Amino acid sequence: MTEARTMGRDLQEDILSTVRKSQAAVIEAIQTWTSKVQSITPDLPDLSLPFTDKLPTPHELIASAYDFAEQMLASQRKFAEDALKAMAPLTAVHHEAPAKKNGSGAK
Repeated sequence: MTEARTMGRDLQEDILSTVRKSQAAVIEAIQTWTSKVQSITPDLPDLSLPFTDKLPTPHELIASAYDFAEQMLASQRKFAEDALKAMAPLTAVHHEAPAKKNGSGAK
């Protein structure tokens, strides 16, 4: 069982490493693209629409969305753990030795 867990962790680490490398490559491409586009586009006019100061910034939107996602994931984890705990009596391995038949019985 330990070997299976180790293999599972290794696979997870490989996947996470690949995701991180992919994300870094995408961020680098976005930065390159942004600098190129910024150099050829004129400055945007300052828009002062009513209530725009009340809108959340992109950073606030992302932070809020991920905070909510963290809370949801924590809630789902607790639910799954509680469900496993509730089912434990059905899934517990019985460590009792099977009853042996006595071979000295009368025939």
